[in-house]
Order: sequence, then C-alpha cells, then structure tokens
Amino acid sequence: MVLVGVLAGAIAVPSPALAHGTLAASTPAQGSTVTERLEAVSMTFTEKPAAYAYFTVTAPTGVRVDGGWSHGEPAKLAEPVREYQLKDGQWEPLLYTTGFPVSVKVSHWPAPGTYVATYYNVASDGDKVKGELRFIYEGAVSPAPPGWQAPTDQPKPELLAAEGVARPSAAAAPAPSSPPAAVAQAQPEDASVWVWLVPVLLIVAAALCTLLLVPQLRRRSR
Repeated sequence: MVLVGVLAGAIAVPSPALAHGTLAASTPAQGSTVTERLEAVSMTFTEKPAAYAYFTVTAPTGVRVDGGWSHGEPAKLAEPVREYQLKDGQWEPLLYTTGFPVSVKVSHWPAPGTYVATYYNVASDGDKVKGELRFIYEGAVSPAPPGWQAPTDQPKPELLAAEGVARPSAAAAPAPSSPPAAVAQAQPEDASVWVWLVPVLLIVAAALCTLLLVPQLRRRSR
C-alpha cells in the first residue's frame, strides 16, 4: 500500500506554468457542481489583473449574466504555485504564495446547466493570460433583475494593444530556448527525478510481488 501511495504521488506531480499571472484557484472550482445561487464568481490569480482585464460569465442559454468585476484583497494561497518567467533567454522558476482575487458579479441564474466564466488579461511580462472556468449549476432558477440587459461590452483597446507588446529582437538579446527544454533545465532535482524513478519503482513493485507470492504458492502446492 505504501508503494502504491508513492507511485500515485509520482504520477501526480503537477507541471508548472510557463508564464505568471495564471489562475491559481476559483469559487466555484473548475468542473464542480453548484446547488445554491452565488452572488459572484471568484477567481484568484498569481498576479493582480490589470484594470483593463476582461471577465464574463455565460449561462447555458448563451446569454451573459456577468455584472462587472472588482479586485479583492490579496491572500495567502492554500498551495503555492510554481511558474516560470523568461529572463535573458532562460526560463527561471518563481514560487508564488500570494493570490490576487477577482470577484465577477452574477446578475441571475436563468437556467440549470453548464456556466462558463472567462478571463482575459496580460501579465506584467507581456504574456497573454486567457482561459475559462466551467462549472455546473443545479440550483433554483432566478429571474433577471428589473430593467436588466445582457452585457455586450468587449475587451478594451488597452488589452488588445497589450497583445502586441514588443519583444527584444534577436540582435538585442539571445534567442530563448524552447519552453519545454528550458523548463526541464530549470526544474528542481526533486521534480525531474520522477522521470527515471517511476520505472524503477514499478520494477521494485514487481519484484516484491514475486518474492511474496512464490513462497505462498509453494506452500499450497505441498
């Protein structure tokens, strides 16, 4: 049983993100089921999103039900997040222990089913931070507030312009190595060791099973 736990831990080693400012936690959690109406969807990032960041919440009917967003107070992450930042052509590991929450108001819950919350931002290093959070709502349906209109706003020009942030030219800086190779070089030994340790553990497990089962089989045959 101990060996099984070790193997499970080896396989569960998470792969780090290449850029910072990524989503670290959320309420509701990705893929979770919600049975009660929430006033807002909370998303926590490893870097404070820019003022021009863009967030939406879409109901199963295809209608947006987000009602604006706001920053929350920074707080310690339940689990630190390791990310990588490109510096001088090399990917350097950074450990983030503080989360920066964002609260996206939900105007109403028009139908049960899958809701999708999207986020669109640009990190301080110029990398685009974009993704979506999906969860299932099984609570009571609530009507739209009086005079409510579905939001139709689009990403602000500042956000779109940030996509074209200039990068150092080949003449000004050395060409970076590809992210997978760079990350492999930057990973601590305790993470890269699993690459060869898992096969070894499997072989040891097979040997232990043989040593334990063979004597029992011989006794039964007598």
